[in-house]
Amino acid sequence: MEDPHMQTEQSPDQIPLLDQDQIHEEEEKDVSLDQTLQRLENFLCFFGFRQSSFLSFLLSWTAFFLVGVAVPVAIFELCYCSDCEKYEIRKVEMGILASQACLAAISLLCVSHNLRKHGLRKFLFVDRYHGHMLRFRQEYIKKINGFFCLLVLWMLPCFLLKTSREIIRLIYVHHESWWQSIAILVALVVSWTYLTIISLSASFLFNLVCNIQVIHFDDYGKLLERSSDVSIFIEEHIRLRHHLSKISHRFRIYLLLELLIVSISQFLTLFQTTGYRGIITFINGGDFAVSSVVQVVEIILCLYAAAKISRRAQSIAAVASRWHALVTSISPDASHLRVSSSAGNLEAAYPVGSLSIGYSESDLESLDYVAMPTNTHLASYMSSYHKRQAFVMYLLSNLSGFTIFGWTVDRGMINTIFFLEFSLVLFVLGKTIVFTSK
Repeated sequence: MEDPHMQTEQSPDQIPLLDQDQIHEEEEKDVSLDQTLQRLENFLCFFGFRQSSFLSFLLSWTAFFLVGVAVPVAIFELCYCSDCEKYEIRKVEMGILASQACLAAISLLCVSHNLRKHGLRKFLFVDRYHGHMLRFRQEYIKKINGFFCLLVLWMLPCFLLKTSREIIRLIYVHHESWWQSIAILVALVVSWTYLTIISLSASFLFNLVCNIQVIHFDDYGKLLERSSDVSIFIEEHIRLRHHLSKISHRFRIYLLLELLIVSISQFLTLFQTTGYRGIITFINGGDFAVSSVVQVVEIILCLYAAAKISRRAQSIAAVASRWHALVTSISPDASHLRVSSSAGNLEAAYPVGSLSIGYSESDLESLDYVAMPTNTHLASYMSSYHKRQAFVMYLLSNLSGFTIFGWTVDRGMINTIFFLEFSLVLFVLGKTIVFTSK
């Protein structure tokens, strides 16, 4: 006879229906996240960001120089009529093309290097081995889908504005035949779209990486409600700081060069438009508007994402301080701390042979060699209190954030950048307006 106390394993048919539904739901979430990541990877591969081999590297940069640089330069050099110089189309558009090509090249170089070195999952910090993919799958999918929505949201109006400008230029600037004019229009729009998608994609990828880390920082605040082990809090904070340091290291050159190129491009644009003595029309100034919108959106979005993740990282100290205060105030043993300042009461609460201030964490593991307090409840409460206090001091001493060579990108730094840019704008306006009025 079979032993009634022996338990046999349940076959898949014997698993409760609720458990089967949960397993099926978890599997669907895994598939959804994999499909979303695959769609993002296909998009990056199509635009040349995925350079995993020498052949893909060669094809990517060949397409970049042919479509993004060679085609518009050839059109500017060969296909403009002689009377177009009065609008200064060629001179203006060559400068705009140079800034767009530089931004796209920096974006392509930075993102492709990181993808080739780390892979898409580790680049976005959604790798299975980090141990957080299971809890945040829905948030990951939402943020990645938001990447595509944001790209379409900004790309579509800029594309319509650029196409409208080229159509108006086609009407007023005639070529030898209409088919040649239409071919030039299509070539310029395709080249501009290619460069703009590359530069915007890099900015939106940086925004995506920061938003995914914001999910982890927001969850860290909720961790204080789920656990009371200070060592878990410190370990998780060290992990978050490590990821934030990686993000700063991977994108600091990109952000620095992007800020520099956008600033130079915008000031040259301002200098040309304010110093121009003729009439600025949509033909000779339309590309200024389109390129300025794209470049300003890129730099503002990057600075916003960096400041957002810095603010989340720095606000952890405030959350932990509030948690420490609440736990201390509602503790049932808090009444034991209400001792007077006299030496006798202090000695009763803390014997002379108690813990020394100079003890390290390794010393705390050998409490058998230290005279223990006589009040066990008070000792337990004080141990928990000091751990929380040390944790709060640790956070206050490690206010992390997104950094560029040690400079934290936060609201203060953004204000500094704004006033520097504003000062340079006033300088350019002073030079051009004074010279043109004479």
